[in-house]
Amino acid sequence: MKKTVIGIDISKKTLDWCVINGKDVVCVINTKNDMDSIVSSMEAILKDYRIDIRDVLVCAEYTGRYIYPLTLACLKCGADLWLESGYNIKCEARKERGKSDRADAFRIAEYGRKNQDDSRIYRMPAESISNLRYLFSEREIYNSQRAALKAQIHDMQGYMPMSAYSECAARELSVIRLLDSLIAEIDNKLEDIISSDPELRRQYKLLQTIPGVGALCAATLIAVTAGFTIFENGRELCCFAGLAPFSYSSGTSIRSRNRVSHRANHHLKALLHLCAISSATRAKDNPFADYYRRKVDEGKNKMSVLNAVRAKMVLTAFAMIRDNTPFDKNHKLDLHVS
Repeated sequence: MKKTVIGIDISKKTLDWCVINGKDVVCVINTKNDMDSIVSSMEAILKDYRIDIRDVLVCAEYTGRYIYPLTLACLKCGADLWLESGYNIKCEARKERGKSDRADAFRIAEYGRKNQDDSRIYRMPAESISNLRYLFSEREIYNSQRAALKAQIHDMQGYMPMSAYSECAARELSVIRLLDSLIAEIDNKLEDIISSDPELRRQYKLLQTIPGVGALCAATLIAVTAGFTIFENGRELCCFAGLAPFSYSSGTSIRSRNRVSHRANHHLKALLHLCAISSATRAKDNPFADYYRRKVDEGKNKMSVLNAVRAKMVLTAFAMIRDNTPFDKNHKLDLHVS
């Protein structure tokens, strides 16, 4: 157990700090969100309150790219950093009223102090993994913009004069072509990064032997799992991607069938769904397709069966990476996820 917990509420340009030593709040400050400011503030706190860095746990909410300066500063100072889900912190603080950055910093510090036993110390990912994640984030922006423009072109037709529509559609098509070229450039860069790392290249090739899994899905799995290092097993990733079913029942009044949770990585879930459709409904000579047809013939719900296929693809991927073996289409599937 750490004696001192520093709760930090992260925003784009500033950080709000709350330092709890034992059970007492000893310091509340606001700093810029850059590495030098964080390091100097950390050193000042350690000196003023005679705190050993080995007794410090920094707890913050994971906020995407805005955590970057804090991760660098904690690495430089040697402080343990715990990046927790904002949902979990919010659930813990439901009895609280009001909201401010300073109050959020205190709530994060209190959460870290009370739940240290469940903490997961953050480890900086390899540079190749970080670059993959940055590229995927950029690619998703371009992809959503392209989809919006295509929908706009379709929706405009028939609701404006043809001459005006043709001019507008031509301009938007030129932007779509530009986005297509940018996405293709990113895809090439993704392959270059993976090819330059022997371990990632091995995983990339193995994953694409799974029926329905293409280059994009394989690269996404590698980026999300940090090269299959941050999840202990496939079941954890199934839960993260919203594939694992949970029961919902209470006493005799609430009896719901098992269903997946909405707390999920929806981008990964959608990508795995496309892979499952490809392998189970469009291909023929693979165990996923055999399983899908058999269960549908038994009267099972098609979406439930597809979800089971998605889950098994994830479990299969972990087993293949662990054993360093390609997919065996003759292997009998056991689709028990939980």
